[in-house]
Amino acid sequence: MPLNDRTLGFFALLFAIFLTLFGYSLDTEFSYEPVGPKAFPLLIALIIGICGLVLIKKGGHPIKSNPPHANFRIFTMLIYITAYAFLFQWLGFILSTSLMTIFVAHLFGGSWKKSVIGGIGMGILFFLLFDKGLDVILPTGILGDLL
Repeated sequence: MPLNDRTLGFFALLFAIFLTLFGYSLDTEFSYEPVGPKAFPLLIALIIGICGLVLIKKGGHPIKSNPPHANFRIFTMLIYITAYAFLFQWLGFILSTSLMTIFVAHLFGGSWKKSVIGGIGMGILFFLLFDKGLDVILPTGILGDLL
């Protein structure tokens, strides 16, 4: 199968269908928001579906190959995202977000010193913003007693 805009549009449309099916199956015992948990995945599915249809209609422009080492970065990012998802509850938001940010910053050329400062700063600031400022409950993980 040649890689072009239509191929990407077809896979985007399949992903939008998957998100729609997933979104309709979301239910909660109680509703704490006026729109409920279905709104976000259904809205994202709609946007991805429209983009997929535009790509299918647009045409079959060939896709250029990735620059050197891009596939390594993509694969490494998949590993980082998977580790972040598994460590999120156990380590908590601050530590898992800090580690994710540190490694992603270094992957894209940041020095270790700047990556560590930025990662720790982002982990703490986003925790304060969401947990304290916006009252979004985030897992504290192993730092639970300190927070």
